[in-house]
Amino acid sequence: MASGWAVGLMTGTVLDGNIDVAAIRSDGEAIAEFGPFELVPYPADVGPLIAEAVADARAWGFAGPEPSSFAVAERRLTEGQAEAVAAFCDRHGLARKELAAVGFHGQTVLHRPPEAGIAGRTRQLGDGALMARMLATTVVHDFRSADVAAGGQGAPLSAIYHRALLARLGAGRETAILNLGGVANLSFADGDTLIAFDTGPANAPINDFVVAHGAGAMDRDGRLASAGRVDEARLAALLDHPWLRAAYPKSLDRFGFTMAMAEGLGLQDGAATLTGFVAGAVGRALDLLPVRPERLVVCGGGRRNPAIMAALAERARVEAVDADAVGLRGDAIEAECFAHLAMRRLRDLPISFPLTTGVPKPMTGGIVNRP
Repeated sequence: MASGWAVGLMTGTVLDGNIDVAAIRSDGEAIAEFGPFELVPYPADVGPLIAEAVADARAWGFAGPEPSSFAVAERRLTEGQAEAVAAFCDRHGLARKELAAVGFHGQTVLHRPPEAGIAGRTRQLGDGALMARMLATTVVHDFRSADVAAGGQGAPLSAIYHRALLARLGAGRETAILNLGGVANLSFADGDTLIAFDTGPANAPINDFVVAHGAGAMDRDGRLASAGRVDEARLAALLDHPWLRAAYPKSLDRFGFTMAMAEGLGLQDGAATLTGFVAGAVGRALDLLPVRPERLVVCGGGRRNPAIMAALAERARVEAVDADAVGLRGDAIEAECFAHLAMRRLRDLPISFPLTTGVPKPMTGGIVNRP
C-alpha cells in the first residue's frame, strides 16, 4: 500500500474544549510527510455535554445500563468533530474524497485497566459510522476495545507511532518519547523491542487543583509551582506508591491519581508538590526500562509548563527536550498518531503489542466505517 493522506482527531482527558486535527501522509509504517495541523474549538454546547458524560461515567462505573448522557454527548461531539474535519480540509486544500482515512479517537469517558484477574473496560464516545456518512470518507474509530477484549490495557496506543517518529529522528535507545497529557505515557524502542506504559498523572491533577482553588484552568507557564515549595516528605510518601513500582504494561484512568494528593496544601505549594510528583513518577518509570534513556523528547500540553520540564531534569534525572525543538510538532503528535493508526488498520497491521498494552500477541484494532 502506498502512502496516503490521513487526518487524525484527538480530544484528551484534560477536557480543554479543543479538538486536535492533524494530517500526515503515511503507509502505516513510515511517515512520508507532515501535513497541516490545527487546534479547533468545539461548538459551545459540546463541552458541557462531555463534562456531564464524564461525571456520569464515574458514577456508572461500568455497572448497569449506560447513562443517557452518553448518547447525547456522543452525537454532538461526533458532529462537532466531523464539521471540524470538513472545515480543516477546505482551509488546507485537502480533498476529502482523496483521504485514505480519518482516525477518530473519540472522547474517553471511563477507562478501567485489567487487574487481579478482572477484565478491563474502556469507553470512548464517538460514532464512526455517523462521521463516515457526514464526511463521505472512510473513518476508523474505537481503537481500544479490541485490545481490552483480548486482555490488554487498551493504552497506550501511541508507541508504534512514537517509534516511527524516533526512526525519523534517527534516534536510538538513548532517547524515549514522553507524552504529557492528562496522564503521562512513555515509549521506548530498542531494535524490535517496543515498550510503552503510563508513568503516572501529568496535567490532570494539577489542572483540577488550580480549578478547585478558583485560580484559572491550569498552572499557566508553571508560575504557581515555580512560586511554591514542594512538601518533600509528602512527595517521598507519594512516590512510594506500589503502582509506580509495578511492572509494565500498565495504564491509568484520568482519575487514577487525583488532586487529593495535595490536600491541605496552599495553592502554590500544592501545585509545586503535584508537579514534583509528575516528574518523580517519570523517574520511577525510567528505572523500570531495560536501558535507562538519557533523553526524553516531550510532547503534549505539559511540555509548555516550564516547572514540569525543570522538574523532569531535577527529579527524573533525564534531559527533557521539547518535541518542537527537534523538528516534531508537540501539540499535533497525538492526533497524528490516530491518523497513522488508521492507516495501519486499513493494512491490518498491529497497533498494540505485548510490551505496550499487554496483549498476548501483536494485534490490530479499530472499526473501519466506509461511507
